[in-house]
Amino acid sequence: MQTLTSHRQADPDTSAPGKVWFVGAGPGDPELITVKGRALIERAGAILFAGSLVSEAATRWAPAGCVIVDSKDMTLEQMTAWLIEQAGRCATVVRLQTGDPGLYGALIELVQPLDAAGIAIEVVPGVSSAMASAAAAVESLTLPEVTQTVIFTRVEGRTPMPAGESLEALAGHHSTLCIFLSITLLGRVTAALTAAGWSQDAPIVVVHKASWPGEEKIVRGTVATIQALCREAKIVSQAMIIASPTLGARQWTTLAKSKLYDASFTHRFRRASVPASTLTSGTP
Repeated sequence: MQTLTSHRQADPDTSAPGKVWFVGAGPGDPELITVKGRALIERAGAILFAGSLVSEAATRWAPAGCVIVDSKDMTLEQMTAWLIEQAGRCATVVRLQTGDPGLYGALIELVQPLDAAGIAIEVVPGVSSAMASAAAAVESLTLPEVTQTVIFTRVEGRTPMPAGESLEALAGHHSTLCIFLSITLLGRVTAALTAAGWSQDAPIVVVHKASWPGEEKIVRGTVATIQALCREAKIVSQAMIIASPTLGARQWTTLAKSKLYDASFTHRFRRASVPASTLTSGTP
């Protein structure tokens, strides 16, 4: 475990148990943490960060005297014991998690022992790597008349998938798929998409370490080519796979426009100024 110090003044000790804040650190760039998350780091007496996924730079706003520990070599029991111990000595304890705490994190597993110990907790959301990946690639996950649905999922590996949630079944909707934790199983991803009826030239975008300064990689390919392209780029971890009928829309020659901004569309802030127009469907 690693302990660091910084320059601000940490919260003073308190006789009452402190609160543990589960803070989403965002996808990698420390500046993508929320304002609220940064403010909590600035006054924290103790921070436990997921060093295997969260950049240590995210702790740079921590105050002098703050105890900062990397949890990458800790078990769940060691982590909860540490959080409970620190909550007994300082007012603000931060568990800094990658992305958003509610997506593919051990949030509930960590919260239950704290509840049992009578420790107050609160969750601060963060920017998911799915959103950061779409932003990095300048892609929209939804488009009018193309898809209005986004599915966050993963491929079955050592962690089984619940009944009805196989990638093939979800891919059958032909909506946007943001596939987490599956880059080493990319062959299974493309096989599932193929079985669900996606064409071999359907576009795929893979983003490695989205928003990480100097480390981000974006690979564009198709169902047929993406595995070889990622192998060539040596992407084997921390990657978001996006499969979507919206990919590449930036280059489409026709695009269905949002009705919210259409001059023929009336809503509570603006009345239509021209007759209703016929919108064309988006096509590559």
